[in-house]
Order: sequence, then structure tokens, then C-alpha cells
Amino acid sequence: MATTTVNIHEAKTHLSRLIERAEQGEEIVIAKAGTPKVRLTPVADSPTGAFLPVR
Repeated sequence: MATTTVNIHEAKTHLSRLIERAEQGEEIVIAKAGTPKVRLTPVADSPTGAFLPVR
């Protein structure tokens, strides 16, 4: 599946939809000023299945 890159503002506005798409296997990259910063990935795909709490 293709990679979709969105800017931070768009990601904040459509976060629920982007999460659903990532859960379906689509790669979602969030960029700041055109520079990729983070990738949305389902927790089950992480090496340990663990997550860190948000501060």
C-alpha cells in the first residue's frame, strides 16, 4: 500500500481517520514543514506491543 504524508495541522484535524487508515495497513507519515517527523503504526506492529504513556 502507498505511503500518505500529511502535515501536522491536517493530522490534528483528521487524527481519527488517519488512525483508522493506519490500522488497515496504510503507512501514514506526519511531516513538519515538509520534513517527515513521525509514522503512525498500529501497536500490534511494534516489536514489543508496548507503548509509552503520554506526558
